[in-house]
Amino acid sequence: MREGMIPTVLGTVVTASSAALFRSKYRMAATGVLGFGLAHIVLGAIDLFEHR
Repeated sequence: MREGMIPTVLGTVVTASSAALFRSKYRMAATGVLGFGLAHIVLGAIDLFEHR
């Protein structure tokens, strides 16, 4: 498996789950989790492009 694939996939899952929580009463927590998910996607993508 390519380096950086796991953080990218994990970030996608976390971002999708936080988007599902976004309309609930836990909006602030969902916003924080969304940020962590997006950070994982960005860092994983950097790893993917760096280690081609």
